[in-house]
Amino acid sequence: MAAYRAPLQDMQFILHEVQGAESLFSSMQGTEEISRELMDAVLESAAKISEEVLAPINRNGDEEGCRLVDGKIYTPKGFKEAYKEFAQGGWVGLSGDVDFGGQGMPKVLAVLFEEMVMAANSSFALYPILSAGASLALARHASEAMKQEYLPKLYSGEWSGTMCLTEPHAGTDLGIIKTRAVAQADGSYQVTGTKIFITGGDHDLSENIIHLVLAKLPDAPDGPKGISLFAVPRQLSNEAGQPVIDNQVSCGAIEHKMGIKGSATCVMNFDGAQGFIVGEPNKGLQYMFTMMNYERLSIGLQGLGLANNSYQVASQYARERVQGRAASGAQNPDAVADPIIVHPDVRRMLLSVRADVEAGRALAVYAASQLDMAHFHADEEVRARAAKLVAFLTPVAKAAFSDKGFEGCVLAQQVLGGHGYVREWGLEQNVRDARIAQIYEGANGIQALDLAGRKMVKDREGLLACLTQEIEDFLDTRKGNASLSDYTGALRGALDALQETSAWVKGAAQENPDEVGAASVPYLRLVSLVLYTFMWARMVEAAQKGLTLSEGNKQFYDAKIKTGQFFLQKKLPELQSLMIEIKAGSEVLMALGAEQF
Repeated sequence: MAAYRAPLQDMQFILHEVQGAESLFSSMQGTEEISRELMDAVLESAAKISEEVLAPINRNGDEEGCRLVDGKIYTPKGFKEAYKEFAQGGWVGLSGDVDFGGQGMPKVLAVLFEEMVMAANSSFALYPILSAGASLALARHASEAMKQEYLPKLYSGEWSGTMCLTEPHAGTDLGIIKTRAVAQADGSYQVTGTKIFITGGDHDLSENIIHLVLAKLPDAPDGPKGISLFAVPRQLSNEAGQPVIDNQVSCGAIEHKMGIKGSATCVMNFDGAQGFIVGEPNKGLQYMFTMMNYERLSIGLQGLGLANNSYQVASQYARERVQGRAASGAQNPDAVADPIIVHPDVRRMLLSVRADVEAGRALAVYAASQLDMAHFHADEEVRARAAKLVAFLTPVAKAAFSDKGFEGCVLAQQVLGGHGYVREWGLEQNVRDARIAQIYEGANGIQALDLAGRKMVKDREGLLACLTQEIEDFLDTRKGNASLSDYTGALRGALDALQETSAWVKGAAQENPDEVGAASVPYLRLVSLVLYTFMWARMVEAAQKGLTLSEGNKQFYDAKIKTGQFFLQKKLPELQSLMIEIKAGSEVLMALGAEQF
């Protein structure tokens, strides 16, 4: 079985040669000192801890799982030691606010780091990633006193964080939650309710856990506009600042899941627990979405990372496993058979995974660069434009990376045949671990509805227009590049298809509101194909330049260009079938009566 190796060369290629990160950082306030050498050092250190500390305990985490004993959660063997080393390395606070002990690294580095830790050990990765998301919500919306109390401990890993949204009766429809918060004389609140599916709700990795809980005040408006956000510690601190006082927060059960078994997924009970309001009343959902949008990109990276992990196993297997002969004649006549890499269908599967992973990685860095510009850039117009792109890209990245990531894990498993179905090779675990990424942090169907409905049909901010202008600008500046014409031509066609299809859905939705839901999933897949075409055009352009300038990386650049050609010829044609599917409309979906299902 191939040991996981972080794809550093490809990450550095995207970061430096495609995205131009050093130039980007030098132009923004707060990132000027982030050099290429620093970025590479961070990635190399991240690769080391992912490969040497997290990957070796991945299988054990799956086999042992988490245990609930006398109301306390115990993580699998090796997790506590790994978490201590991880936290001491400053990784929990990698992109945290430097004023409170964070490292202040930009999002483009964080997404590459998160891909590595997700690929190496998704179950472990969820604990610090949830803490990073909780820290972001507090840094953006909490009072100064709350930041001073919580952020240094969260960034150091001494404490960890969760997000507590879902209830037994309320998942996507958070407006009907029942958890209540009642004001107390000392300014705190008494929080009562039950939350389910809480990742890291309880564990033995940190000395305290800060739960970010959505709840309603007694006089709150109905629906989502009446939701507030509260920080509820597992333990309250004594006068010496030590978290030793029980706060009526308990784990009622642990879920027994298909995958990510080393991640504790808990039913959490808040029985009059003391909580502290974050920001203003009735703005909790808005605040929580700061964390949710961060987590959605991270969860997309779970699918991306696991697909890359699976590709590494499958590509090595295909080069070594001998079975049958090539159709064109024996490629290895001295052996009893040829390696299965000679067979076109095996190559189809491997190239499908590789093309999606490499485009997804480029898109993750592109989206992260927009997040960085929205946060760090001095120009208000640049920040606003970047924020629009982030809003449009977030549901696409979450759903596309996790959908294609799961598909990639299944394809890689198929390359191994029967060996892919047994534990020793690790791919059956990857398939199980990747599956959840399509469901949590907003199921992918909800991401598609958000994209097609709010971000396109009801778009009042020009989100789609902002993206199309980005692509138009790219095409305008490459008109004279004959060597890139295959890609710019394909991108022009894809952009035209996106605009045509978007206009059709908008028009159809005016006549029949069901058209948005009927079109939403294929529409998201269509948008992701357009974006992947955009990314491949950018990557091939950089690889072509690399071929003319580099002596040592010609194989790398040549492989990049050939993988891009595979994407254009074998993956992009799906665009036409998606357009046909969308324009078929909603009638056939709604024809059956409910009793006929």
